[in-house]
Amino acid sequence: MVEWITADGLVPYEEALDFMERRAGDIREGRAPETIWLLEHPPLYTAGTSADPADLTDPDRFPVHEVRRGGQYTYHGPGQRVIYVMLDVGARGRDVRRFVQQLENWVILALAEFNLTGHIREGRVGVWIERPDKPSLPDGRMREDKIAAIGVRLRRWVSFHGISINVEPDLSHFSGIVPCGIRGHGVTSLVDMGLPVTMSDLDTALRRSFEKAFAGG
Repeated sequence: MVEWITADGLVPYEEALDFMERRAGDIREGRAPETIWLLEHPPLYTAGTSADPADLTDPDRFPVHEVRRGGQYTYHGPGQRVIYVMLDVGARGRDVRRFVQQLENWVILALAEFNLTGHIREGRVGVWIERPDKPSLPDGRMREDKIAAIGVRLRRWVSFHGISINVEPDLSHFSGIVPCGIRGHGVTSLVDMGLPVTMSDLDTALRRSFEKAFAGG
């Protein structure tokens, strides 16, 4: 059984880290069930283990938290659904690559409930949306905007950190970083794509698609 927790209000980042550390330890020791935690943070930037300081273009804009998860700089803030995923990957096959693919597929399945097609691109972490409605890139490629970020850490085969999906955040807040170190593409959200989706709508889609995304694991 997986326990689902939905937080009210904005959760301070340090509080979230403390909870994840404790819960991951309890899952390892069999004292707590696997957990999916749905929340929002106040505006902040996080720096993963691969973050390049040059990608923090406005360091005084919001608090910056250095975290021991994979990835580079990300933004979290109101209007963005953060999904912290505390699962026993050891009991789910001990296949880290497959686990990340399951997370990606989970996002894509949830977006599909709103008739939105998410894509995974080699060399570009996260989930992307094609934008034929916007000007092409200088090299002629179609512009693609990022709608979801993924960054996880495993400790003794229990995962924490996870996914963020943009529902209706202030997209200008992303301008203080180079999101995930990727230049030339933008950032979008469900509402920016013209979809009147609420946080509750997305939560329902995530719950509905979870079992299919993690089938067999």
